[in-house]
Amino acid sequence: MSSAALKAGSVAVITGGASGIGLAAARRFLDSGLKVCIADRDLDRLMAAGAQFAERDCIVAPCDVGNPEELRKLEQTVREHFGHIDVLMNNAGIQPGSQIFGAQANWDDVIAVNLMGVINGTRIFAPNIIDQGTPGLIINTGSKQGITTPPGDPAYNVAKAGVKVFTEALQHELRSRDGCHVSAHLLIPGFVFTGLTARGRVEKPEGAWTPEQTVDFMLERLGEGDFYILCPDNEVARATDEKRIAWAAQDIIENRPPLSRWHPDYAERFAAFLKEDRGGRHG
Repeated sequence: MSSAALKAGSVAVITGGASGIGLAAARRFLDSGLKVCIADRDLDRLMAAGAQFAERDCIVAPCDVGNPEELRKLEQTVREHFGHIDVLMNNAGIQPGSQIFGAQANWDDVIAVNLMGVINGTRIFAPNIIDQGTPGLIINTGSKQGITTPPGDPAYNVAKAGVKVFTEALQHELRSRDGCHVSAHLLIPGFVFTGLTARGRVEKPEGAWTPEQTVDFMLERLGEGDFYILCPDNEVARATDEKRIAWAAQDIIENRPPLSRWHPDYAERFAAFLKEDRGGRHG
């Protein structure tokens, strides 16, 4: 880990840390000598994570990131226990499914956790991290669905698109502050086998990465200074992701119908576009 904040003795807070990518990140951070607070609203998984790391420099804390007061309590708890916070990973997310005219509760929950949890978590934790005057790191977990916005789960797409826009604005703010040693980064996972994506499956599909693979890639790219940490998986290489993202942007430029990738009139054109040899930075 070559990012300055990811060093032995630093303190990391991971929301949604009791399973999946968050739990894998906690393990990697602890292995590198960081002190970790795992926060989650799933108490059973949180207690299991606490037991797993009982001999490590790790604490667990119940927290629903959809509630700003619980985030404030979390920040206070960690500072009282460890004395400082250097790394914030806003990772908590839910995906109950949604439809444009579907249940209001699903929309409210997804926006509260997936979007406002990131915004409020940053606004509550970041000022003190900045004021420390030492290297700091904020990692916000986004999604490819927040960039290419495929049909099927609009609430999730809206929330993750908001995370992308917020994190871009956050990094601009941080780099524009004199003497600020904190940076922000957008983690964009590929197909990862977690409780969020399992959908009843107990074995990892061949096309999926493990949470550990995703975190290892995240750490590699953080070491290179990437802001957009666009993860591949066993099904989709970066070159394909780049084409899908470019196509989505060109919907606006060419004034095509929205989500034209899924429009029958553009099916053949999109298929041909995918076959073009455009290369990719990471292959």
